Amino acid sequence: AGLIAWAASARAAHSIAAALAKTSFVPSAFKGKPGEITAAILTGDEMGLSPMAALRSFDLIQGTPAMRANAMRGVVQSHGHEVWIEKSTPTKVVACGQRKGSDKVHRSESTIERAREMQLLGKDNWKKQPLAMLTARATSEVCRLTASDVLYGVPYSVEELSDGESSN
Repeated sequence: AGLIAWAASARAAHSIAAALAKTSFVPSAFKGKPGEITAAILTGDEMGLSPMAALRSFDLIQGTPAMRANAMRGVVQSHGHEVWIEKSTPTKVVACGQRKGSDKVHRSESTIERAREMQLLGKDNWKKQPLAMLTARATSEVCRLTASDVLYGVPYSVEELSDGESSN
């Protein structure tokens, strides 16, 4: 019965996707791709996102679906868990997370030195927005540590998988 209901939802999502694929309201990576729009809408629905929020939250990076770090934070927080930035400097960001009902605080530290070791600093977004990229990486990691069950198989952020490179 659950699969039948899901199939009906998929058909409805595809109908919406076919109409949206022709508009300028979908991100360029989804334009003209109703199948990918359908998948984004269905994935977002499982996470509590509206169709349009889902389209703005997901990208496909080398065939792997990924969620933007700020969307990951929003989804985790919408389930009652806490995520916050404890420290932010030009060279280091520490993000924290706490599961609803738990005393344990998870911490993730992202540093310029770690990014240098991973050879990320030459990439476009790391040159233009190093603090935003540090924040995205720390946020993504702490979301996984705090509430991996909420992320439903989309555990990596767009920023981690692409690090500023083009999607798709």
